[in-house]
Amino acid sequence: MDYSTFPLRHFFLKKLRGLRFVSHSSERYSAQSVFYQDRGITAVHVCITDIEVATKHFLFHSQALTIMAECYEEVPYSACDDEIPTVDYSLLFSDNPNQQLDALQRLRHACLEYGFFYLVNHSIKDEVLDNMLKGVSDFFNQTTLDERKIYSKRSPLDKIRWGLNSYTGENREYLKVVAHPEHHFPSKPSGFSKTLEEYGKDMRRVVIGLARAVSKTLGFEEQFIEKALELKSGFDVMAMNLYPPNAKSKGAVGLSEHTDPGFIISLVQDVNGGLQILSHKGNWINAYIPYHAILIQLGDQLEILTNGMYKSHIHRVIVGNNKVKRISVVGVHGPSLDKLISPSTVFVDDEHPKKYREMAYKESLVVNGDDEVDVQSSLEKARLV
Repeated sequence: MDYSTFPLRHFFLKKLRGLRFVSHSSERYSAQSVFYQDRGITAVHVCITDIEVATKHFLFHSQALTIMAECYEEVPYSACDDEIPTVDYSLLFSDNPNQQLDALQRLRHACLEYGFFYLVNHSIKDEVLDNMLKGVSDFFNQTTLDERKIYSKRSPLDKIRWGLNSYTGENREYLKVVAHPEHHFPSKPSGFSKTLEEYGKDMRRVVIGLARAVSKTLGFEEQFIEKALELKSGFDVMAMNLYPPNAKSKGAVGLSEHTDPGFIISLVQDVNGGLQILSHKGNWINAYIPYHAILIQLGDQLEILTNGMYKSHIHRVIVGNNKVKRISVVGVHGPSLDKLISPSTVFVDDEHPKKYREMAYKESLVVNGDDEVDVQSSLEKARLV
């Protein structure tokens, strides 16, 4: 069993028990610290209105690691421009064995060290992506508020849901639709349903291909994940988000920090700016997605299946510097609703005890809720150790 990065992470986990962040809401953020620790993150900027908390002094001792946290004022929600890995989808299935092996090694590195990557040469036509983004824009611009309100639902299992989160401290209007195993799309504007159907089919083909490639990076036959998560009847949700321009506040939150359910999350957008991902090093990284590329993130259910080997990473959306509206389309590609997800026995041994209890995917979606997103997500309900 190859857990190439685990010894270092486990060292820090053992040394960081009891880590607490200094904040204006210590109870919530001390609980969140456990979540960060399990990702091998030893220092993180935690957002609390206009204050960021960061660990600034590290004192290493022979028996323990002491972390001293300080509060300091800084530009809210700052992030760096570290490089995000790129994976060439076409090379994952190359007839050249050397090219394929190299591509699979790059994919494995991206999954182990980052949990997210840009996917290029994915075979979805540019025209399909452009039409889909235009269709989403038309939905928000050409339908009336009353027409959109008919989709106001509260259950994460509803087939079509619309919401406006400007009153919660977040700035986002969204439309969420079930895309698989049966698709449910709005009838307006004209042609929108057909556009989403075409995009959904193409994206699902790519995601199934990724599932097979990721299975290979784990050392198994290519249908390992498909069978383990029953992807043939997998529950896929397409979340379309409109983030308005916001010049008034540098610290405006489009979507609070969170992880996503599902095993793989796909994201395409019309303009860059706002999306930030928390790396395993504890720094926020700005995501600048190349034109017509897809941002791929690993989801909660893949973390559970691999017993934490491949991790679901925290991300957020900041809209304070956006001068124009931004549209993103997020695909949450999940297991079958009734599938009970737990760590596969191949990832559990004496050195790597079972970390998560068994939980049906449907239950995890209900725990996550509809509008409320929290850094702990459903993983905290499933966590054993």
